[in-house]
Amino acid sequence: MTPEVKAYLRYIRTSPRRMRLLVDLVRGKRVVRALDNLAVLHQKQAANLTKLLLSAIANAKHNHSYKKEDLVVKSIMVDGGPMIKRWMPKAHGRATPVRERTAHVSLVLVNMPRKEKTTTKK
Repeated sequence: MTPEVKAYLRYIRTSPRRMRLLVDLVRGKRVVRALDNLAVLHQKQAANLTKLLLSAIANAKHNHSYKKEDLVVKSIMVDGGPMIKRWMPKAHGRATPVRERTAHVSLVLVNMPRKEKTTTKK
């Protein structure tokens, strides 16, 4: 069993629901393919997810000497972080609470070398 590579991104100023839409595009793919998919997207949090993937790749190279081409996203999870509580002024001197959500993302990569294609002569 090869060791897994982990990386975390915490306290992101976006809702977990919004972040899960991007995470679903990356889950189960090879890292190179996932980076290509994220580079095309125009969402603000795609840049944060790209940084997380690049950090995990750096961890894999430094700690285990894995190649970038052999890494696969084994699991990626988005959890809710603490809420930032603010107040929104309203009519007649009132104020209502605003809960700004944050997210935590945890990423696990695994090394899966590609198998060489064997061709047979006819």
